Amino acid sequence: MSRKLVSIHEAAKALGVSAQTLRRWEREGKFFPDERTAGGRRRYDLARLMPEKFRSQAEATRKTVAYARVSSHDQKDDLKRQKQVLELYCARQGWTFEVIADL
Repeated sequence: MSRKLVSIHEAAKALGVSAQTLRRWEREGKFFPDERTAGGRRRYDLARLMPEKFRSQAEATRKTVAYARVSSHDQKDDLKRQKQVLELYCARQGWTFEVIADL
């Protein structure tokens, strides 16, 4: 897959934030540009910012299986939390997924 690098303003528009927000996130260590030009301009990869629009057909049909396990019935609440964390993580990645829980 070829990369499409865009300016900070195009990246901000794609993410629904301002360019200033992207600069602040970089200062705070939360989000970084994919590269910088020789002149120091930030460039962002659209495929990383919006993976749902750049996913190949094979990736679109792929399913992720997440596995949560605890070793005793006393840990049922822990299992529930593990499942929630895995579901949230997979959803944020934009994956098609299934969570399997083992008690």
